[in-house]
Amino acid sequence: MNESISRQVQQVVHRLFNVETTPVLTRPDPQFGDFATNIAMQLAKSLGKNPREIAEAIATELRSQDAINEVSIAGPGFINVRLHDSALYASVFTEVPKKQGSLLIEYSCPNAFKSIHVGHFYQTILGDSLARVYERLGWTVYRVTFGGDVGRHVGMSMWSIINELGGEYPDKLAEIPEDVRATWLAERYVMGTKAFEEDQQAKEEITQCNKRVYELHNENDKTSDFARIYWTCRQWSYDAFNQFYESIQVKPFDRSIGESETFQPGLKIVRDNLGKVFTESDGAVILSEEKSGLHTRVFINSGGLPTYEAKDLGVIWLEAQEFEYDKRIIMTGSEQKQYMQVVFSAQSLIDPVLGAKQESLTNGTVKFGDGKKMSSRLGNVTRAVDVLPSAKEAIKAKSQELQEQIALGAIKYTFLKSSIGGDISFDLDQSVSTEGNSGPYLQYALVRAKSILRKVSVATQQSVDHLEQPERALAVCLTRYPEVLQQSVDGSSLHDLCAYLYELSQIFNRFYEQCKVVDDPRADIRIPLVVQYEQTLRDGLQTLGIPTPEEM
Repeated sequence: MNESISRQVQQVVHRLFNVETTPVLTRPDPQFGDFATNIAMQLAKSLGKNPREIAEAIATELRSQDAINEVSIAGPGFINVRLHDSALYASVFTEVPKKQGSLLIEYSCPNAFKSIHVGHFYQTILGDSLARVYERLGWTVYRVTFGGDVGRHVGMSMWSIINELGGEYPDKLAEIPEDVRATWLAERYVMGTKAFEEDQQAKEEITQCNKRVYELHNENDKTSDFARIYWTCRQWSYDAFNQFYESIQVKPFDRSIGESETFQPGLKIVRDNLGKVFTESDGAVILSEEKSGLHTRVFINSGGLPTYEAKDLGVIWLEAQEFEYDKRIIMTGSEQKQYMQVVFSAQSLIDPVLGAKQESLTNGTVKFGDGKKMSSRLGNVTRAVDVLPSAKEAIKAKSQELQEQIALGAIKYTFLKSSIGGDISFDLDQSVSTEGNSGPYLQYALVRAKSILRKVSVATQQSVDHLEQPERALAVCLTRYPEVLQQSVDGSSLHDLCAYLYELSQIFNRFYEQCKVVDDPRADIRIPLVVQYEQTLRDGLQTLGIPTPEEM
């Protein structure tokens, strides 16, 4: 309906003033109307007319439209439009319009040899939910995760692993029980980090381990003892990641890319553009502050090894080879915002068309009761695998499956209801509550709607001449759903969809308190509204990736 009214306003403006424009409609307070536009004020300067005069002319034309019941002017020229109840009721049952486009979204991105921590959990939920909303709107979506399987952290881990094994003895890895392998690897990383920072000899040995990891990839070494340790432990990490993704019920990735696949393409891209985009400085290859528009970054260090910047150029190139996309979104921590701007600046200088497709979304930090930022480097991280069991323990449910559904709903909704970019204050008790703005509250609201519908015979949608106030309020809110979905991708604002679902459930509660549904003369009007409410709430939760239980 939003698009229909916008199109009518557009046609009226063209007919009256011979101006091509795309009016933006907003949702005013219900007492003023169903839609509002400030198009008259936007046109005033170019037409040399009073905005109120323009608004009156547009309003006069709109009043003749069949679906429109009332048009009023407010303030200096705001146009408020109220639909006939019959048109409003019919628009409740229209399908969400589909768009055409393709998106590649890169998120989660844990590093091999390290734990997947709460920050990854948070970003995984954000990325999966945003991808789902795009898919709901008809986009083709490619999900990619990109993590470090080469680099200093791997050198630290490999040094520590070899020391723990007493040498390069890959067969000894079989002695480590499967259920503790991920934890064992995380401990090796912490020990390697400590040694690198405190022991000069260890630091030199770790530097050599780092170079050896790059060499085994250059040589495709699968058989040396050093390589066997590396490949085995890397697979342990990937197995742990996949097990975690399955436990939190996110859609599988279309591609998992390691930095080992991107450092060579990245090196080639930088070297091919040396003198055009990049310059040499003290043996390193850099993008200067003048070129980046921000600050100088190193893309190849003085030892000839690629930095993260070069690897990120490599992954952009690799993803473009494997997937055809209109837009690419990469999700990173907030501290990487300027870093990504420099990488995108370099990409735009190399290939402006591909560079224009790049977009970065930065997420904040998850903070728990003590408000401290977690760090896997310090070894005091709250592991992602610990969060779901903790939530489940706080929930009493009829079955283990239901307990898991409620726990996932609680965690995911807590992550999603805050705007992307801000920090998340995670309070376990609030997140699992069935009261207030929480995932379990919305799950319970859905179960309640299902219970109501089991008591009635579903009525066929029909035309209506008049809606009572609670009926109209629910109908207006239901018609907003397609707009909110679009708004969620336009602004990458999943919190808007969360807020909408919570508002919808509250409006339905007021409707149900005031309007009898079973055995009522208006049941044929109200039952379809309840059906549409249940379908919209369920669709919204599923689009966010939140489980929708049948009972609670």
